[in-house]
Formats: sequence, C-alpha cells, structure tokens
Amino acid sequence: MKALRRSHTSTSSGNSSSPLPSSTSLPSTSSTSPPSSNSSSSSSSASSSSWIHLRSVLFVANLSSPSSSDRRRKSPWSRRKRKWPLTPHQWRSLSTPEGKLRDGGVGFLKRVRNRGVDPSIRAEVWLFLLGVYDLNSTSEEREAVNTQKRKEYEKLQRRCKMLLKRGNGSTDDLEEEADDQCVRFMDDYKTPGPMTNQDVVSAVNTDSSDTDSCEDNEDVQLLPSFVYSDEKKQEEENSNNNNSSGETSTPSPEIQVEVTVHEDFSTWQRIIRLDALRADSDWATYSSSSTAITETKARGLAESVGLKDYDDNLESCRLYHAARLVAILEAYALYDPEIGYCQGMSDLLSPILAVISEDHEAFWCFVGFMKKARHNFRLDEAGIQRQLGIVSKIIKSKDSQLYKHLENLQAEDCSFVYRMVLVMFRRELSFEQTLCLWEVMWADQAAIRAGVGKSPWSRIRQQAPPTDDLLLYAIAALVLRRKLIIQKYSSMDEIVEECNSMAGQLDVWKLLDDAHHLVVTLHDKIETLSSQSLSI
Repeated sequence: MKALRRSHTSTSSGNSSSPLPSSTSLPSTSSTSPPSSNSSSSSSSASSSSWIHLRSVLFVANLSSPSSSDRRRKSPWSRRKRKWPLTPHQWRSLSTPEGKLRDGGVGFLKRVRNRGVDPSIRAEVWLFLLGVYDLNSTSEEREAVNTQKRKEYEKLQRRCKMLLKRGNGSTDDLEEEADDQCVRFMDDYKTPGPMTNQDVVSAVNTDSSDTDSCEDNEDVQLLPSFVYSDEKKQEEENSNNNNSSGETSTPSPEIQVEVTVHEDFSTWQRIIRLDALRADSDWATYSSSSTAITETKARGLAESVGLKDYDDNLESCRLYHAARLVAILEAYALYDPEIGYCQGMSDLLSPILAVISEDHEAFWCFVGFMKKARHNFRLDEAGIQRQLGIVSKIIKSKDSQLYKHLENLQAEDCSFVYRMVLVMFRRELSFEQTLCLWEVMWADQAAIRAGVGKSPWSRIRQQAPPTDDLLLYAIAALVLRRKLIIQKYSSMDEIVEECNSMAGQLDVWKLLDDAHHLVVTLHDKIETLSSQSLSI
C-alpha cells in the first residue's frame, strides 16, 4: 500500500511541478507601475482556471489508474479508519431480549472483523466466533448446548484418566469403567481383512475435518484401544485356552489396531507433557485469574492429569496452565485421532486457555479453531503445503520480479514462512496482537460458515470479501513489504533468519491493511488458480 501511495504521490508531484501551458500562464506586469484592477482580476481568474484545470487532469489520471477502483474499497484496518474494539455495551446492544444476535449476526461479525474484541468480553464472544454457539441461537438454547458440551468433555476426560491408569500399570476398576463408559466398537465393526489406521479414523470420526463428530451424539465414540467389553475379554480367554498346548497364534487385526493406536496415544502423551512445561509464559500477565492460582490447586491438577517431572520452582500459575494444556490436548487427541497431537498445537491452545477459564468451553473453542488449523498438522503435510502454495501464488501474481529472485534461490515454495503458517503468527506477534489477528480471521471464517459472504454482507462488499485464507494474504503482504531486503539475500537461510527476526516488531493492523489490498486485487484470481491446481 505504501508503494502505491508513493507511486501516486510521485505522479502528483511531477504533474504539479511541471510548467503550465502557455495559454494558462500568468501575464507579466511592470515592476514600476501598479497593476490595474482589470489586470489583477484577469490574473486571479487565470490562476484559478489553471489550478482547476490541473486538478481535473490529476483526477482523470487517477481514475484511469488500474488500481483506482480497488483503492476506493477502503480498508477497515487502515490507520485513518481504525476504531475501538467491540465494547461490552455494544456487545449487549447487538442482542434481542431473547439473547439472539440481530441480523443473523452480520453486524456482529462486521464489527469484530473491523475492530477486534474488548478483552473483557472475549470469553463470551469467542464461543460464537469459533462455532460453539450458533449465531442464531437464543440464551436458552445456548445454556442447553453448554450443558451438553460439558458432559461430552467430561466423558473424554474420564477416558483420558482411564488410559493414564492403564499406562501406569494400574487396572483397578478399569474393566468396570470401560463397560460403563465405552462404546463396544470392536464387536460392531468387523472387517474381512486387516484394518488400517484410516479404517479406524473413518469409523470413529466420520468427518472430523468439517464437522464435530461428537456434537450430534450423546456418546462420544472411542478408538478401539479404549474399548474392553466383556465379550472381547471372553474372546481373548477362549483364545488363550485353545492355545494352551504351546501353539503360537497370530494376533487378530483388531488387536493389532488396539496396540498401534494405544502406542500412538502414549507417544502423544509424552510429547504433550514436554510441550506443556515448555510453553511460553507471555499469557500470564493477560490472565489475572491464572496468576492467582495457589500452589496446592496447581499441584493437585498436575497430579490428576499425570503431569510429573516438573521443576519444583515452577510458578503455580505456569504449572496450572501446563496441566490444563495436558488435559485439553489429550482430550483432543481422543476426539480427533487422525491428527492426534503434533508440536505446535499447544501454541494455538495456550491463548485460548488464557482467555477462557472453563475447561470444557476452552476445549470446544479449540475444536472450532482446529477445524481450519488441523490441516496444518497432517503427517503428509498436504494442508500446509497447499497454504504455502497459495502464498507463493500471491507473490508471483503481485511481484514477478521478487518471485524470480525466490526462484533463483530455490525458495519459490515459500517454505521460509512455514512457521508463520503453522502457528498463525503466534511467534511473530505479541500476545495481544495475536488475539486481534485471530479474531479477524475467525470473523471471516464465521461469515463464510454462516453464508453471509455474498448477500447480507453486501453492505461491506466495497471492502475485501471474507476469505478463509486471510492469514496467507497477510503473510504474503509481509514478504512483499520486505522485498528490498529479501532481494539482497543470496540464500534461503538468510531469508529464514530475516523472517525469524521479525518477532515482536510487527503491527497487526498495518499487516491487515496491507493484506486488504491483496485480497481486493487478487482474491478471485488466486481462488481460480487454486481450483485449477486441485482439478489437475
């Protein structure tokens, strides 16, 4: 945007400093004799006429500029238009007496998208932005949803503790707990041949990428390794009796899957605990309730989730936060076994925990967040490679010269912004600015989910349309802004170092303002290119 402003400014400067046409030049006057009134009037008229002519020329030139129509689409994030975030009073005024958002939530999403949210109401607002509550729900309906969500989360937690007992070698009450709480998955799901992990995922979580597998059912389904029914136990006992002669039997496909999945979960547990204890503490000053946690409460929660081997000098608030991370990330690994847990997910959950004190609400907000972000953590990296590809397309479409330089360095795949894509600027922005960026992204995604991208949203269509990929446009804008710096580098390592050095030096609203121009000018083109590449 600055480059565009400089371009137009230089054009204007050049025009205004150029000599005026002779027909409009001012008449000369004698220095010894005062000008007559007619001469003065004529001079004033000519001067006025010349400036009117000049302004007309500049106006027409500006209109004929290819980007003029795009520039008329004012960015909601420009410094001139920036406003205060959504306040508690405004938030209350957006609801009907029944607690339903007016206009289907369109006005609400517009305000959040343009301004962000006041910290005092984030815990309420995020439940809408992340799809825990429907935009058209009433207060009574939300209470019912909240109760149901709490029950579902508590079931997941009980199963986590059951697995913790199993991992610690304790089998007290294990079979009784499994009978009472687990679905009999294995006996209902038989396959003629060996089951793969994908078979398990398909049966447990039919469409975990786009829908909540647990929302429509009171019972949350489990992985096979979490099931230990009486019938299954009897089958194993019979098998042992039949092979008492010393013959070796081949484990059934179901047992093989149980072992594999249980090993996966054990691996996830170990990584989650390490990441939880190493989590940044920049959230601590933001969450006043967490800083007031007593040592007794923190150690009690840590023990309940099996969090051990931590430094005895670890602050109570950090230990408590780490224990909450463990509890929710383990529950998510059961909820979405296809993804399970990967490093980086704790970076996305940590800010949510700082804002939302109720664990079940934080969990479901994280589920909503991961509907988009989960593709970043696939083992085949297909999701993150797709996004890096979009960043590359944006840069290529906007600045072919910079793209050519990246090609020469074999960096055109934009892998140097991998971290920005993976954890969504969490490491590059301050804690508060991270929350602001995420809120804007979530508002865009909520608008698309609610189907308000083309009709009710038309009142702000002069701005950039809602997009699922706002983050990627922001990343591309950041790279383009550093074009002169990047073009001096002669290796990928130097570019990576430059990207890492940006941490703490970025202005989120300026970033969004730059991204706005790219969305306006390139959104449709990039969407077309992405669709074509998917169809090949």
